[in-house]
Amino acid sequence: MTAEVLGIDVGGSSVKAGLVDVQRGTVQGALISAPTPRPCTPGSLMPVLVALAARLHDGAGPVGVAFPSVIKGGTAYTAANIDGSWIGTNGAALAAEALGRPVLMLNDADAAGIAEMRCGSGRGCTGTVVMLTFGTGIGTALFTGGKLFANTELGHLELRGMDAEKWTSAQVRTAEGLDFPGWIARVNEYLAELHRLLWPDVFILGGAVSERFNEFAPLLRSPAEIRPALFANQAGVVGAALAAAAPGEGP
Repeated sequence: MTAEVLGIDVGGSSVKAGLVDVQRGTVQGALISAPTPRPCTPGSLMPVLVALAARLHDGAGPVGVAFPSVIKGGTAYTAANIDGSWIGTNGAALAAEALGRPVLMLNDADAAGIAEMRCGSGRGCTGTVVMLTFGTGIGTALFTGGKLFANTELGHLELRGMDAEKWTSAQVRTAEGLDFPGWIARVNEYLAELHRLLWPDVFILGGAVSERFNEFAPLLRSPAEIRPALFANQAGVVGAALAAAAPGEGP
């Protein structure tokens, strides 16, 4: 396994990058970022990735890219929170050409889940674990027996006649000015529906809002254990690097 790997996380508002010690699962030095281009097309994103890699002065090893889409074989198949031109585009091949090095691209929530299961709050969990990332939308990663079931899109589960992420995401909380009691009431409703369908043993709550977990934790309700993500907004970067360093390995 390569010791230090570049991880990149493409989000709705920013693209984050960092060098990750994949033995320890830690970002080495600063986590840097750049605004996500608008619109975020394949052509507009590639220069951002190149510029971030150049700022970190890393070597020529593999790169992991966490991306908000169903990703199979490096190709994007959905575009809920990115430009529709990504559908059918082999983003891994484009990034590899732009960066001049091997690239592994994977779903952003799967990347976050890999980080948490290997090195974070899910480490040692052998039951069913659902990782949730609350941001522009809701990303989900499902693990059972320590194995990832890739590309789940449970943020699009129907809740109140709409996608759950349109009712419960962190972006919706900000847009509607919801306080924690108001927002967590929605989160609890979403967790109840996920529990009804999947019966997980553990929920891991991630995204930047997880840094304030202690403020809203007393309001959370679920038969499953609820844990805060250890990596918060670094999870996508760390998980992408871990996946690129050891492609094909489980969490």
